Amino acid sequence: MLDKPTLRKKYKELRKSLSDEAIDDMSLQIANQALKLPIWDKTNYHIFLTITGKQEVNTEYLLHILQGKDKSIIVPKAEFSSGEMKNILLQENTALKTSEYGIPEPVSGIEVPAEIIDVVFVPLLAYDKKGNRIGYGKGFYDRFLNKCKTTAVFIGLSFFDAESEIPYENTDIPLDYCVTPKGTQSFK
Repeated sequence: MLDKPTLRKKYKELRKSLSDEAIDDMSLQIANQALKLPIWDKTNYHIFLTITGKQEVNTEYLLHILQGKDKSIIVPKAEFSSGEMKNILLQENTALKTSEYGIPEPVSGIEVPAEIIDVVFVPLLAYDKKGNRIGYGKGFYDRFLNKCKTTAVFIGLSFFDAESEIPYENTDIPLDYCVTPKGTQSFK
């Protein structure tokens, strides 16, 4: 089993090898696969905004689906000083600005408590067959997911297949599903 720093490096390099066209094509496939999940009867959806410099899954396609289904869309705003994440309701007039860390974030807006969020689309670098995930290592999502209600559904988005096993700690929150261009995996 590879350690977390090695896995982070491996998946950052794999992402860098993808063309912009491949990222867009696979992101659209991921959005179409996500439509098969049993989550669309929910109300409040938290979704990360894509950091293009990190070759992340383009969440624009999922955003369009959520808007088309008239769902409440909540986006993160990272507070690096505290290590916490605020959850801001995305509205038509919500101004977005790229932070000093390259993260598109709302400038301001209505803060939403984590306890009312039904579904969270979670960014990741790697995940395994049990639903464990590795992010960028700052712990923002694990702290946030820990505050969500027990019925909230956590969905990873990945261009790649699962590792057989990755290291995890007690503070790591596992996924319920992961969506790839090829399909969805359930860890429930």
